[in-house]
Amino acid sequence: MVLTREPTVAPSRRRTPWRALVILAGILVVLIGVRVATPGSGISLTDIAQDFVTLSLSVVIESLPFVILGVLISTVVQLWVPDRWFFAVLPRNGLLRRGVLSLLGVLLPVCECGNVPLARGLVVRGLSVPEAMTFLLAAPILNPITIVTTVQAFGWSDGIVVWRVLGGFLIANAVGWLLTRHPDPDSLLTPDFRAACAAHAHDVDDRAHRLRRGAGMVTAEMSAVLPALFVGSALAGLIQVAISREALVALGGDPVLSVLALMTLAFVVAMCSNVDAFFVLSLGSTFSPGAIVAFLVFGPMIDVKMLALMRTTFTARTLVVVTAVVALAVAALGLGLNLAR
Repeated sequence: MVLTREPTVAPSRRRTPWRALVILAGILVVLIGVRVATPGSGISLTDIAQDFVTLSLSVVIESLPFVILGVLISTVVQLWVPDRWFFAVLPRNGLLRRGVLSLLGVLLPVCECGNVPLARGLVVRGLSVPEAMTFLLAAPILNPITIVTTVQAFGWSDGIVVWRVLGGFLIANAVGWLLTRHPDPDSLLTPDFRAACAAHAHDVDDRAHRLRRGAGMVTAEMSAVLPALFVGSALAGLIQVAISREALVALGGDPVLSVLALMTLAFVVAMCSNVDAFFVLSLGSTFSPGAIVAFLVFGPMIDVKMLALMRTTFTARTLVVVTAVVALAVAALGLGLNLAR
């Protein structure tokens, strides 16, 4: 099975969400100004600048090794893994196929930011958009390193580990199923990426000079995802200095607002799923288990850095719909756990 889709829109110019990013950055700058101008805040622009640089760099440093690993694995999958090896183990039934792809994160323990280039490579090899999105949302949570660190942080009490794994699996597959209802799933990809898929389909049988081709693919992929990583990390830093963590923690006692607060925090801090359990552990005495689960499920699927990376592959409209569906499902999961206590 080899992808043969042709671009339906000429990639004459790269469509990037710069206008939206500029608007968001402007809003955050205003919020920062309000924080600085608040009487008695004791916050200076120098402090905010230092926090911004520290927070942004921490996201980049934490994510970069996984991005590189994801690009390398993606290149190996595209050039050296035969189709019969990869697709032979996947069921033909769509529901079962997406379920198996959800578990691929167990074999490829790459953080969510590294899964984006890997998912891009899988689409090039022939996976459909719903299948790739299912993998992309589920893999960071079903990553064995993520599961082990969550167990170490919370043990098996309150069902946090079970609901993180089960909730992540079910929500990812629900989103994948929803995308299969789209009349033209290929239109959910950006024109540039569709063009790259078509170009790969034309030369996929050329096995000469694989190392040279692999080096070119790594360079092209890094040039596509690194700018998105840097922009996403900068936005994460801006949001964190604009919105105080204390304001979010103050909402911890309400069963509804606590879930929304930790989902917002997960979106803001953009933390790798391999270590996010230890980060939120410090809030365990303030927030309910439902809110903790919402943090641990929503963050690996959707955060500001992840959206910037996913924008290299999927259209903005696609990401808005996916984000809304995931957010509603995670909020329902967290609220349900709170009300069931």
